[in-house]
Amino acid sequence: MNRLFALLPLVLTALLSAGCSGVSSDPMASLEHARALDQPRPVAAFRLSDQNERVFDETQLRGAWSVLFTGFTHCPDICPATLSLLASAQRRAGVAPDRLRTIFVSVDPERDTPEHLAEYLGHFDPEWTALTGEKAQIDRLLGSLEMAYVRVPMGNGEYTMDHSTALVLIDPDGRMRGYFNAPLDTAALAEDLGRIARAGR
Repeated sequence: MNRLFALLPLVLTALLSAGCSGVSSDPMASLEHARALDQPRPVAAFRLSDQNERVFDETQLRGAWSVLFTGFTHCPDICPATLSLLASAQRRAGVAPDRLRTIFVSVDPERDTPEHLAEYLGHFDPEWTALTGEKAQIDRLLGSLEMAYVRVPMGNGEYTMDHSTALVLIDPDGRMRGYFNAPLDTAALAEDLGRIARAGR
């Protein structure tokens, strides 16, 4: 019995050391190119529609990692360039949609109907999710992520949209955990997205 008590501190020390030296269970700790938040940020409750006219709300952000980008289908340059780079990075990393979801949130619900969004995503990856809906609901979602956008008049009734260009990372608990800032690099993005996808929960 005395021998067992004498060995107990050594056993506890070994167990604690193994836990401390193991790989972190949080994949954000292994990312080299993302900016991680000091604390997870909750995502506000919202209710939007996807490109198939199905309801999409905050509960559907749970269960897997997601990467979220804002934009609009009439965007002449930044949006298609970013989405093309993102699709290329995901193919390079071998990312499966069920391991890392990609969500495109339109900041132009007036023109971006579900049908337009479905056609638009077809140019990049039809398995991605596109969201549109009431401006108030878009504002709730993007406000909680601190992502801004503004309508810019161009005359003759025409307009364009200025918007945040970061890629946001949302964890399987539906919380914002970090982001990738522009300019983006395909290889670097593929490296980090691959780590996220392999980590799962």
